Amino acid sequence: MQSYLSLANGIPLYLIVAVVLLFVAGFCVLFMVKSYRAGIKLGMEKKVLVRAITSSASFTVIPSISILLGVIALSGSLGIPVSWLRLSVIGNLQYEATVASIAAEGMGTKLDSSVLTMDNLVTIMLVMTIGIIWGCLCSILFLKKYSNKLKLKQGTKKEDGKKGFSSFAMVAMFIGLCATFVGSYIAQAIVSSTWVPVFTVVVAALSMALFEYLAKNKGIAFFETFSLAGSMLIAMTAAVLISL
Repeated sequence: MQSYLSLANGIPLYLIVAVVLLFVAGFCVLFMVKSYRAGIKLGMEKKVLVRAITSSASFTVIPSISILLGVIALSGSLGIPVSWLRLSVIGNLQYEATVASIAAEGMGTKLDSSVLTMDNLVTIMLVMTIGIIWGCLCSILFLKKYSNKLKLKQGTKKEDGKKGFSSFAMVAMFIGLCATFVGSYIAQAIVSSTWVPVFTVVVAALSMALFEYLAKNKGIAFFETFSLAGSMLIAMTAAVLISL
Protein backbone atom coordinates (compact mmCIF):
# COMPACT_ATOMS: atom_id res chain seq x y z
CA MET A 1 0.00 0.00 0.00
CA GLN A 2 1.29 3.43 -0.91
CA SER A 3 2.19 5.79 1.91
CA TYR A 4 0.24 8.95 2.62
CA LEU A 5 2.93 11.31 1.29
CA SER A 6 3.39 9.29 -1.89
CA LEU A 7 -0.33 9.72 -2.60
CA ALA A 8 -0.40 13.37 -1.51
CA ASN A 9 2.51 14.03 -3.89
CA GLY A 10 1.20 11.74 -6.61
CA ILE A 11 0.92 12.56 -10.31
CA PRO A 12 -2.94 12.73 -10.31
CA LEU A 13 -2.90 15.58 -7.77
CA TYR A 14 -0.17 17.37 -9.70
CA LEU A 15 -2.27 17.14 -12.87
CA ILE A 16 -5.41 18.47 -11.15
CA VAL A 17 -3.49 21.37 -9.61
CA ALA A 18 -1.75 22.12 -12.91
CA VAL A 19 -5.11 22.40 -14.71
CA VAL A 20 -6.45 24.84 -12.10
CA LEU A 21 -3.32 26.98 -12.09
CA LEU A 22 -3.09 27.05 -15.88
CA PHE A 23 -6.70 28.23 -15.98
CA VAL A 24 -5.91 31.04 -13.52
CA ALA A 25 -2.68 31.92 -15.32
CA GLY A 26 -4.54 32.02 -18.62
CA PHE A 27 -6.94 34.62 -17.26
CA CYS A 28 -4.00 36.65 -15.93
CA VAL A 29 -2.45 36.70 -19.38
CA LEU A 30 -5.82 37.57 -20.93
CA PHE A 31 -6.31 40.57 -18.63
CA MET A 32 -2.71 41.66 -19.16
CA VAL A 33 -3.19 41.66 -22.94
CA LYS A 34 -6.49 43.53 -22.63
CA SER A 35 -4.89 46.08 -20.32
CA TYR A 36 -1.99 46.57 -22.73
CA ARG A 37 -4.34 47.13 -25.66
CA ALA A 38 -6.46 49.51 -23.57
CA GLY A 39 -3.31 51.49 -22.76
CA ILE A 40 -2.47 51.74 -26.45
CA LYS A 41 -5.99 52.99 -27.21
CA LEU A 42 -5.58 55.65 -24.53
CA GLY A 43 -2.47 56.90 -26.32
CA MET A 44 0.15 55.59 -23.92
CA GLU A 45 3.59 54.91 -25.36
CA LYS A 46 4.59 51.28 -25.80
CA LYS A 47 7.87 51.77 -23.95
CA VAL A 48 5.96 53.13 -20.94
CA LEU A 49 3.68 50.09 -20.93
CA VAL A 50 6.63 47.69 -21.28
CA ARG A 51 8.42 49.45 -18.43
CA ALA A 52 5.32 49.12 -16.26
CA ILE A 53 5.11 45.40 -17.03
CA THR A 54 8.78 44.69 -16.33
CA SER A 55 8.88 46.78 -13.15
CA SER A 56 5.72 45.11 -11.84
CA ALA A 57 7.15 41.66 -12.59
CA SER A 58 10.41 42.42 -10.80
CA PHE A 59 8.53 44.00 -7.89
CA THR A 60 6.66 40.74 -7.25
CA VAL A 61 9.75 38.51 -7.07
CA ILE A 62 10.82 39.38 -3.52
CA PRO A 63 7.33 39.24 -1.95
CA SER A 64 6.73 35.89 -3.64
CA ILE A 65 9.57 34.38 -1.58
CA SER A 66 7.26 34.34 1.44
CA ILE A 67 4.71 32.39 -0.61
CA LEU A 68 7.37 29.87 -1.60
CA LEU A 69 8.33 29.49 2.06
CA GLY A 70 4.69 28.85 2.85
CA VAL A 71 4.50 26.10 0.24
CA ILE A 72 7.62 24.49 1.70
CA ALA A 73 6.24 24.74 5.25
CA LEU A 74 2.90 23.14 4.36
CA SER A 75 4.20 20.54 1.93
CA GLY A 76 5.62 18.41 4.74
CA SER A 77 2.12 17.62 5.99
CA LEU A 78 -0.24 18.32 3.07
CA GLY A 79 2.02 17.46 0.14
CA ILE A 80 3.38 19.77 -2.53
CA PRO A 81 0.36 19.87 -4.94
CA VAL A 82 -2.20 20.86 -2.29
CA SER A 83 0.13 23.43 -0.71
CA TRP A 84 1.02 24.79 -4.13
CA LEU A 85 -2.65 25.18 -5.04
CA ARG A 86 -3.73 26.75 -1.75
CA LEU A 87 -0.99 29.40 -1.76
CA SER A 88 -1.05 30.14 -5.50
CA VAL A 89 -4.65 31.28 -5.92
CA ILE A 90 -6.22 32.56 -2.69
CA GLY A 91 -4.88 32.20 0.81
CA ASN A 92 -1.86 32.80 2.99
CA LEU A 93 0.31 30.70 5.26
CA GLN A 94 -1.24 31.97 8.50
CA TYR A 95 -4.77 31.06 7.40
CA GLU A 96 -3.93 27.79 5.67
CA ALA A 97 -1.79 26.38 8.47
CA THR A 98 -4.25 27.41 11.18
CA VAL A 99 -7.35 26.04 9.45
CA ALA A 100 -5.58 22.83 8.43
CA SER A 101 -4.48 22.30 12.03
CA ILE A 102 -8.01 22.99 13.36
CA ALA A 103 -9.52 20.56 10.83
CA ALA A 104 -6.97 17.87 11.74
CA GLU A 105 -7.62 18.29 15.46
CA GLY A 106 -11.37 18.16 14.81
CA MET A 107 -10.87 14.71 13.28
CA GLY A 108 -8.92 13.58 16.32
CA THR A 109 -5.52 13.70 14.66
CA LYS A 110 -2.80 16.29 14.07
CA LEU A 111 -1.14 18.03 11.15
CA ASP A 112 1.58 15.43 10.76
CA SER A 113 2.22 13.35 7.67
CA SER A 114 3.04 10.33 9.84
CA VAL A 115 -0.57 10.07 11.10
CA LEU A 116 -2.64 11.73 8.36
CA THR A 117 -4.60 9.75 5.77
CA MET A 118 -5.98 10.71 2.38
CA ASP A 119 -9.45 10.96 3.93
CA ASN A 120 -8.01 13.48 6.37
CA LEU A 121 -6.43 15.41 3.50
CA VAL A 122 -9.72 15.61 1.58
CA THR A 123 -11.53 16.87 4.69
CA ILE A 124 -8.80 19.42 5.42
CA MET A 125 -8.97 20.70 1.84
CA LEU A 126 -12.78 20.98 2.07
CA VAL A 127 -12.60 22.96 5.32
CA MET A 128 -9.86 25.25 3.96
CA THR A 129 -11.81 25.92 0.76
CA ILE A 130 -15.14 26.60 2.45
CA GLY A 131 -13.43 28.90 4.93
CA ILE A 132 -11.67 31.05 2.33
CA ILE A 133 -14.34 31.27 -0.37
CA TRP A 134 -16.59 33.80 1.36
CA GLY A 135 -14.31 36.76 0.73
CA CYS A 136 -14.58 36.17 -3.02
CA LEU A 137 -18.32 35.64 -3.00
CA CYS A 138 -19.02 38.64 -0.78
CA SER A 139 -16.78 40.82 -2.96
CA ILE A 140 -18.60 39.72 -6.12
CA LEU A 141 -22.05 40.20 -4.65
CA PHE A 142 -21.72 43.12 -2.25
CA LEU A 143 -18.44 45.00 -2.67
CA LYS A 144 -19.65 47.47 -5.31
CA LYS A 145 -22.75 48.36 -3.33
CA TYR A 146 -20.73 48.67 -0.15
CA SER A 147 -17.96 50.78 -1.71
CA ASN A 148 -20.52 53.20 -3.15
CA LYS A 149 -21.73 53.94 0.36
CA LEU A 150 -18.30 54.71 1.73
CA LYS A 151 -17.48 58.36 2.36
CA LEU A 152 -14.13 59.96 3.04
CA LYS A 153 -15.25 61.06 6.48
CA GLN A 154 -15.94 57.42 7.32
CA GLY A 155 -12.47 56.39 6.21
CA THR A 156 -9.19 57.82 7.34
CA LYS A 157 -10.50 60.94 9.10
CA LYS A 158 -13.81 62.48 10.06
CA GLU A 159 -14.77 66.08 9.54
CA ASP A 160 -13.57 66.95 13.05
CA GLY A 161 -10.13 65.57 12.22
CA LYS A 162 -10.45 62.42 14.30
CA LYS A 163 -9.86 59.01 12.78
CA GLY A 164 -12.91 56.96 11.81
CA PHE A 165 -13.76 53.37 12.64
CA SER A 166 -12.25 51.91 9.45
CA SER A 167 -8.85 53.33 10.40
CA PHE A 168 -8.79 51.09 13.46
CA ALA A 169 -10.63 48.03 12.14
CA MET A 170 -7.80 46.39 10.22
CA VAL A 171 -5.23 47.21 12.91
CA ALA A 172 -7.50 45.75 15.60
CA MET A 173 -8.09 42.56 13.60
CA PHE A 174 -4.40 42.15 12.92
CA ILE A 175 -3.53 42.64 16.60
CA GLY A 176 -6.18 40.08 17.52
CA LEU A 177 -4.72 37.59 15.05
CA CYS A 178 -1.19 38.10 16.37
CA ALA A 179 -2.41 37.85 19.98
CA THR A 180 -4.10 34.53 19.19
CA PHE A 181 -0.93 33.02 17.75
CA VAL A 182 1.42 34.44 20.37
CA GLY A 183 -0.95 33.43 23.18
CA SER A 184 -1.04 29.84 21.93
CA TYR A 185 2.75 29.75 21.72
CA ILE A 186 3.13 31.06 25.26
CA ALA A 187 0.57 28.56 26.55
CA GLN A 188 2.40 25.77 24.75
CA ALA A 189 5.69 26.91 26.28
CA ILE A 190 4.22 26.99 29.80
CA VAL A 191 2.50 23.61 29.50
CA SER A 192 5.15 21.63 27.64
CA SER A 193 8.26 23.82 28.07
CA THR A 194 8.52 24.25 24.31
CA TRP A 195 9.98 27.73 23.90
CA VAL A 196 11.07 27.50 20.26
CA PRO A 197 7.81 29.03 18.87
CA VAL A 198 8.05 31.97 21.30
CA PHE A 199 11.70 32.50 20.41
CA THR A 200 10.82 32.37 16.71
CA VAL A 201 8.07 34.98 17.14
CA VAL A 202 10.45 37.33 18.96
CA VAL A 203 13.13 36.99 16.27
CA ALA A 204 10.55 37.54 13.50
CA ALA A 205 9.16 40.63 15.25
CA LEU A 206 12.61 42.14 15.78
CA SER A 207 13.55 41.43 12.16
CA MET A 208 10.35 43.04 10.88
CA ALA A 209 10.93 46.07 13.11
CA LEU A 210 14.46 46.43 11.74
CA PHE A 211 13.29 46.21 8.13
CA GLU A 212 10.51 48.74 8.77
CA TYR A 213 13.03 51.11 10.37
CA LEU A 214 15.40 50.83 7.43
CA ALA A 215 12.57 51.34 4.94
CA LYS A 216 10.88 54.31 6.62
CA ASN A 217 13.70 56.12 8.41
CA LYS A 218 16.60 55.36 6.11
CA GLY A 219 14.65 55.49 2.86
CA ILE A 220 15.75 52.03 1.68
CA ALA A 221 12.72 50.99 -0.37
CA PHE A 222 14.04 47.46 -0.94
CA PHE A 223 13.38 46.51 2.68
CA GLU A 224 9.73 47.53 2.37
CA THR A 225 9.06 44.69 -0.10
CA PHE A 226 11.56 42.30 1.48
CA SER A 227 10.37 42.73 5.09
CA LEU A 228 7.88 39.85 5.17
CA ALA A 229 10.02 37.31 3.33
CA GLY A 230 13.17 38.47 5.14
CA SER A 231 11.69 38.23 8.62
CA MET A 232 10.32 34.77 7.81
CA LEU A 233 13.70 33.55 6.56
CA ILE A 234 15.55 34.93 9.58
CA ALA A 235 13.02 33.52 12.06
CA MET A 236 12.98 30.10 10.39
CA THR A 237 16.77 29.98 10.36
CA ALA A 238 16.86 30.96 14.04
CA ALA A 239 14.31 28.25 14.88
CA VAL A 240 16.42 25.62 13.11
CA LEU A 241 19.60 26.76 14.84
CA ILE A 242 18.10 26.76 18.33
CA SER A 243 16.59 23.33 17.73
CA LEU A 244 19.93 21.74 16.87
